[in-house]
Amino acid sequence: MTHTTSHQTARSARPSAARTDHITEELRRFDEHLRDVRGLAAGTREGRIRIAGRLLRQKFKGRAIDIARLRPDDIRRFLARQLDARRTHSNASQLAAALRSYFRYRSACGDRVGALTAVITAPVSWNLAFLPRALKPDEVERLLGSFTSRLRWPKRGYAIVRCALDMGLRCGEIAHLNLDDIDWRNGTVTLRGTKSLRQDILPLPVETGQALADYLRHERPATDHPAIFVRRMAGLDRPITSAAVGNVIKHACRRIGLPQYSAHALRHTLACRLVENGSSLKEVADVLRHRSLTTTRIYAKLDTPRLSRVPLPWPGSES
Repeated sequence: MTHTTSHQTARSARPSAARTDHITEELRRFDEHLRDVRGLAAGTREGRIRIAGRLLRQKFKGRAIDIARLRPDDIRRFLARQLDARRTHSNASQLAAALRSYFRYRSACGDRVGALTAVITAPVSWNLAFLPRALKPDEVERLLGSFTSRLRWPKRGYAIVRCALDMGLRCGEIAHLNLDDIDWRNGTVTLRGTKSLRQDILPLPVETGQALADYLRHERPATDHPAIFVRRMAGLDRPITSAAVGNVIKHACRRIGLPQYSAHALRHTLACRLVENGSSLKEVADVLRHRSLTTTRIYAKLDTPRLSRVPLPWPGSES
């Protein structure tokens, strides 16, 4: 009797597990779309997959996914619950972006989603309202000087920060660097599989090259793995993750009393330095590998000397 009951329980559990796997498979296909079609970075994709998964499990847990069953009120209720948990501008923006992204994907699959996307409203955000958060010159010096021998992997951390600070590399781009990507003779770095889905060749600054060489010679584990930044786990050599790169930079900022700064601030720091030295927005966009100049426009607000040449007429004046 016990054997029969256990067998029946196992049989009854299979359909539920199959439907759960069905949601996992749907999220996998969505992730492939975001990566291969939209060209989104791993961190961005992870956030959108997480939010889409919450919606699907809330509505389709225990049954097959059918987008036609979703109603505008379902989306409103989902958004209300998510915002009740965390009422912040960034959370609202992420929810709106993720749901719109998922429904664009479903539209490409042939679903009618116009009524669903119509109820997704993003919070008001004035375009270019804030200056980019960047480190000051003295903060940069303190950051670079924080990688002392007291740390476990100081040379690795220093090289990672130099890659972000000198070349504006994203966390994923640093994590995916291979030994063959560096041309030491010509002083260049090749980026493959970047956020813009293209191959870019960048000049290798002297300070960055020296930091990488120092790490490779004196701190990198002896391994045949092609990745530059390697970590050893359970006896296996694996490339460092983009999250680990971000944590290295974040912890370094905390050490010098800047807990609110993250890896992206180093890209902003490079861009601000270029603008202050007279580089055009097009040159900044090329260095940061922005796909659109619209993304780079925020740095125009930093070019005070040029902005002062285009003053607007004072209200009430004749000019």
